[in-house]
Amino acid sequence: MMLMNLLVGLPTMLVCLALQAALTFRAVRFYIRQVHNNPNPGRLGRGVGPLLVVMVLLMLGNFAQIMLWGLLFLGLGEFELLYEAVYHSGVNFTSLGYGDIVMSTHWKLLGPLEAANGVLMFAMTGAALMAVLQALIKSQLDDRMHRPG
Repeated sequence: MMLMNLLVGLPTMLVCLALQAALTFRAVRFYIRQVHNNPNPGRLGRGVGPLLVVMVLLMLGNFAQIMLWGLLFLGLGEFELLYEAVYHSGVNFTSLGYGDIVMSTHWKLLGPLEAANGVLMFAMTGAALMAVLQALIKSQLDDRMHRPG
């Protein structure tokens, strides 16, 4: 039983990692293009808008992963309704762990696997946002140092 959970859960985790990594690289690239192509240097607002876009994109990536796990649970027959499957997935992915819905003994180990996956993906999201924020701070400092005056 444990082997079957690992054979299903680990590939799902890899798909989630690939999805989040691809989205993270695209979001950071978007941010860099937006900030460096902005003709109005020195304004804090020039980086905040793109930062918000990056945050929303990364959170959508996390939600897509929650959906993926929810669809997996639905496909395994653990839930009859998509809403229930996605709700349970969100509780697992965020490590919230309400425990109000419990999967069958056969697939129960997928819950902790998804929680571990979620912790890693939120860490990646946080790291990407921190990198973007550091770029914004560096850009602001560079603008101040090169401003006449």
